[in-house]
Amino acid sequence: MLSNQNTKEKVLIGPVSDFEKEGGVSAKIGNKQIAIFYFESRNEWYACDNACPHTGDMVLSRGLLGDNNGEPKVVCPLHKRNFSLQSGECLNDDNLKVNLYTVIVENGSVYLEIESNLLLQLGVSP
Repeated sequence: MLSNQNTKEKVLIGPVSDFEKEGGVSAKIGNKQIAIFYFESRNEWYACDNACPHTGDMVLSRGLLGDNNGEPKVVCPLHKRNFSLQSGECLNDDNLKVNLYTVIVENGSVYLEIESNLLLQLGVSP
């Protein structure tokens, strides 16, 4: 029997101290930029593509953080489109979406959980 299950790998991004409180940073994994956000006030971490799907500009890590009726969001600093950090959907009724990634914080370090096949596509050996 063939399995379609894709394993996930933890990719070390850096120490928690490298991350802005109530803000975002960009991390490059292979040829992909990922925005990682730390909501200190909520003690929550989120990650999504750094590229705004509206134009492809690598700016979401510099976006404004907020919430939409309790749902965490990032606002593109160039185009003011709002993206849910729980679903990836654009909250401005646009048919746009960002990919989301799981953030793991362990022993003072921040990791992203990335599917092995995506790592291979990005040129990173799992």
